[in-house]
Amino acid sequence: MAVQHPPRFLKIVEDAKTRVKETTVDETKARMDRGDKFVLVDVREESEFQKDHLPGAIHLGKGVIERDIESKVPDLNTPLVLYCGGGFRSALAADNLQKMGYTDVISMDGGVRGWREKGYAMTKG
Repeated sequence: MAVQHPPRFLKIVEDAKTRVKETTVDETKARMDRGDKFVLVDVREESEFQKDHLPGAIHLGKGVIERDIESKVPDLNTPLVLYCGGGFRSALAADNLQKMGYTDVISMDGGVRGWREKGYAMTKG
């Protein structure tokens, strides 16, 4: 069942997406398979992350990522791929990280829903 987001939320997401780079589920999986060096960040809620998440992901929820990112990823040039349920919260978080000076931030469009649809592996807990 598709989530119906309110129009004002969609408006700020659309605005953020004009400034952030996006990638696909398939390209993220290909980067992981190649062993590319990047930090995969799950910006969903803690309960969502605990249920399951992409292999190798760290958790920095949308509510705290701006506060906590510098202690987890101090190098502003570290490649980051952010994801959430569908690609909206990750776009908002990516926009803010860029405003903080992070130079290589990408939002994964499609998020966990797209990842699951492809049948890619998830990590439990």
